[in-house]
Amino acid sequence: EASAEWDDTSQLVVQSLKGLYMERLRPIEIDSHFSHFNGAVLTTSEIEARPQVLLVGQYSTGKTSLIRWITGIESTFFDIRPQPSTDKFIAVVHGDEEKVINGDAATCLPDLPYGGLSKFGSGFLSKFQVLVQPADILRRISFLDTPGVLSGDKQRASRGYDFQEVASWLAARCDLILLLFDAHKLDISDEFKEVIEAMRSNGDKCRCVLNKADEIDGENLVKVYGALMWNLGKILMTPEVARMYIGSFWDKEYKCKDLTRLLDQDRKDL
Repeated sequence: EASAEWDDTSQLVVQSLKGLYMERLRPIEIDSHFSHFNGAVLTTSEIEARPQVLLVGQYSTGKTSLIRWITGIESTFFDIRPQPSTDKFIAVVHGDEEKVINGDAATCLPDLPYGGLSKFGSGFLSKFQVLVQPADILRRISFLDTPGVLSGDKQRASRGYDFQEVASWLAARCDLILLLFDAHKLDISDEFKEVIEAMRSNGDKCRCVLNKADEIDGENLVKVYGALMWNLGKILMTPEVARMYIGSFWDKEYKCKDLTRLLDQDRKDL
């Protein structure tokens, strides 16, 4: 009952804010050509959208595995391998049955908040999909999985769209940004650095996840943690680095049992 009352209250607040925006602010934004020097005006679907979590990281840091672990979804559309596997932006949203909506169709559906992505062209839309799943947690929250951030200029040029601009657009509209790091690969590539810098204005939404931490012992984990915080501090240029969650975010047993209590607590916190 308390949950139902909270949902009703949230819905009432959202509808009231939407009315104020549409009646008072949106006309001013249109008349002043606000979109030329800032983001485009908000649509109804963007205002009414469920809270969204954006996952960003270099390849094979466990972004897709983390979504599968949180949602409990077992789907053939989740391609999880040691080598780079996810080459698309995939929005995971709630629906009555499993299906996949391709990017060009997803941007045209009024009940999805992705219409603004059409400005990035067919090169991007061919790499964007919406995965609809009936998982209960998706009634309250949606997830955005991203391709692994690359390091070589040739690889980046072959994308066919500007990854940094797309990530920045999504970051502005998401409610939480998870930056994933592999405990074995602490080097932050140039593209990943540029993406983090582009999202700096949304730094209050950022949280860091140090994944696969069960594969190293406590002494080395302290060194890895310190080095990563140092590197991030130089990029984010903030006095305090975002909250760091340490763990191994999938359903397999920990390889290093000594850190079980710490990893379990951070799992719970996340």
